[in-house]
Amino acid sequence: MDTLRSMTTFIRTVELGSLSKSASVQQITPQAASKALGQLEAHIGARLFHRTTRSMSLTEEGQRLYDSAKPSLFGLEQALDAARQTREGLAGPLRIVGPRTVLLSVLGPVLDEYSRLYPEVQPDIQLDDRIGNWVDDRVDVGFRLGNPPQDGLVTRKLFSMQLIVCAAPSYLRKYGTPQTLSQLDTHRCSAFRRPSDGKVVPWHVKIGENVVEKHINPAFSTNDEGFELRAVLAGEVIGHLAVPTAAKYIREGSLVPLLIEHMVDNLALYVYYGSRASQPARVRCFIDLVIERLANSKEFVLSDNELTKAHTKVFKL
Repeated sequence: MDTLRSMTTFIRTVELGSLSKSASVQQITPQAASKALGQLEAHIGARLFHRTTRSMSLTEEGQRLYDSAKPSLFGLEQALDAARQTREGLAGPLRIVGPRTVLLSVLGPVLDEYSRLYPEVQPDIQLDDRIGNWVDDRVDVGFRLGNPPQDGLVTRKLFSMQLIVCAAPSYLRKYGTPQTLSQLDTHRCSAFRRPSDGKVVPWHVKIGENVVEKHINPAFSTNDEGFELRAVLAGEVIGHLAVPTAAKYIREGSLVPLLIEHMVDNLALYVYYGSRASQPARVRCFIDLVIERLANSKEFVLSDNELTKAHTKVFKL
């Protein structure tokens, strides 16, 4: 028995005084309405209506069921209406997850714009380098740095992720400029320490067509990208930074790219989410804005011309 349909048919029949009118309101056939009512009576084991060819009235059992069930059905209808309004309305929580690395510099301006456009939405942002469970974490929109996320999700590549060795001009004037990867061993280098296990992440560099790990003895290490950037800008260390974080400073001359032939660009930043057809409006609008602002963005990727031009500053120091 379809309990919801049977109870709805029963309540509507009482209110409208006619089984055919009840069927019409529900947009089902009279036969389907009659079957639903018959199943309900069979389930209860009692007749709910006295029927004649011209009229129908409630039995004692029918009256008791109507009095008890109507408030519950009304409450259920209200809950369903509220869920529909929430889905189509631009209000409510927006749960976002992503990695600590680069997300603040990349997503911050987009979130600012989104909040101005839809002030009734409450973004809930969790930055975590671990790969969580999409369902258990109740995620609306996720970001992934590296390779595409798990199957079963809609995935969109936003832009390639470059990793560049760079330093402040003041560091190069003080300590000199490394010309090869092996010369980095004699320089003060920074390292990122994974928050999940506390291990120092090796630098990933390109040699020919291969990406290899370059292990360093860090003069400075941290589990926060912002602190690493600060140390590099202060001229204390050479850094290996994600270009979305470093691009602004390279373009303005505060950082100089080094060893650009070893820059890694085989990773990417992805946005992912569940089936678009079932997304609330607040989620759909956020995804649309992210794609509009970030997909194939040149702001967070350095062109060959920009890299070459910035690298020539090494020879003028």
